Amino acid sequence: MPQTTLQGKTYSIRTFGCQMNLHDSERVSGLLDSLGALEVAEPADADIVIFMTCCVREAADTRLYGQCSSCKSLPAPPGGKRVIAVGGCIAQRDGEGLLTNVDNVDVIFGTHSIAHVGDLIARAFEEGGRQVRTEEREEAGATSMPWHRATSYHAWVPIMTGCNNFCSYCIVPYVRGREKSRPVQEIVDEVTVLVRSGVREVTLLGQNVNSYGRDLFGSSRFAELLRRVADTGVERITFTSSHPKDLLPETIDAMAEVPAVMPHLHLAVQSGSSRILKLMNRRYTREHYIELVDAVRERIPRIALTTDIIVGFPGETEEDFAETLSLAERVRYAQAFTFIYSKREGTPAAKIDDPTSREVILDRFNRLVKVIESTAFEYNQGSLDQTVPALIEGPSKKDASKLQGKSPWNQTVLCPLPACARVEDYVGKIVDVHVDTARTWYLFGELEGGAR
Repeated sequence: MPQTTLQGKTYSIRTFGCQMNLHDSERVSGLLDSLGALEVAEPADADIVIFMTCCVREAADTRLYGQCSSCKSLPAPPGGKRVIAVGGCIAQRDGEGLLTNVDNVDVIFGTHSIAHVGDLIARAFEEGGRQVRTEEREEAGATSMPWHRATSYHAWVPIMTGCNNFCSYCIVPYVRGREKSRPVQEIVDEVTVLVRSGVREVTLLGQNVNSYGRDLFGSSRFAELLRRVADTGVERITFTSSHPKDLLPETIDAMAEVPAVMPHLHLAVQSGSSRILKLMNRRYTREHYIELVDAVRERIPRIALTTDIIVGFPGETEEDFAETLSLAERVRYAQAFTFIYSKREGTPAAKIDDPTSREVILDRFNRLVKVIESTAFEYNQGSLDQTVPALIEGPSKKDASKLQGKSPWNQTVLCPLPACARVEDYVGKIVDVHVDTARTWYLFGELEGGAR
């Protein structure tokens, strides 16, 4: 086959799911750019439509099927042929079996095969037929693919792929594979280049960053990595995701001692019941989790703690749920992502029968949301009448006359755009905002001084 080219083709990418998917989409976009394709905003204007998928919850499958079906009604592109491609976790899980639910997909590429997406799409245009590639292992060089970042000031930096935890409800280890850490120096070199290009904030990515380096060194080296990344001069470091069973004292120390590491920790608890945690195969207890929270707060008193919580795990009783409610009240989360359990075929939890009615589960979910809203509001009150530095991301989605940014504590911060100023003058800059309004999900205030 001749040198792959997509010169003159247009593409549109829709991304669902986690931050790792967002980064994968940026790599796919960068690869297509390098092959001569041009990104457009809407699928209707694209020769190539790509869906980067998530399979953590059942709703993600349904959404993908609907999105693919809607492409059938789009007007034909100028070239007469449109290629529909599906990547990400659903593609890795189902492979060609995906075609049993959607029949208009031309290209299927798994989580370990994104380096080949250009070739697969080119073949779909030139040869027709279905092009499918779902490797079992990440191929060398995938992390060095061309990269089309969504912003100039922030970058996703994967430090590892895969997961070894096998939580009983989770499909991720089956579609992302086992843990594989990138070498420390490779990560540091990448961040160094990013800083030189103007990046101010990096988010270190892994399914469980707290176990980073175990496959390379026999023990976690995440604390060391945080310090090494900070030495590049990057101004803000965030990371996700953290598994409580692997959160070490030295990582807490690094967070407390390294100014570039933001005072925000997302520590997924999933349940406040030790019995349910055991069924989930989380490998920690309620008591251990609370001890970790106390240890973190002792070193970083103002830290913003956020979490994930699943309601309605099979076999959850009212007593188990009461333990979750009381833990949320005890920890006082700044924010939490709450989910109703979603059955995933192929996981151990999918085999557990559960007689609990949907009405009971919804009632529990709503009760939990009220607690989280209360603690989130309470946390934000701590910023009232304070001046917080906000990294400006752009205009508010609801009001273009307001700037929207993010505080070091991962709070959304809003402030008026100064008269005669342009949003573009502030994007990627840090401004001080004096907070005069603190709501459940955002802070609002006035600019103090200029951007920097």
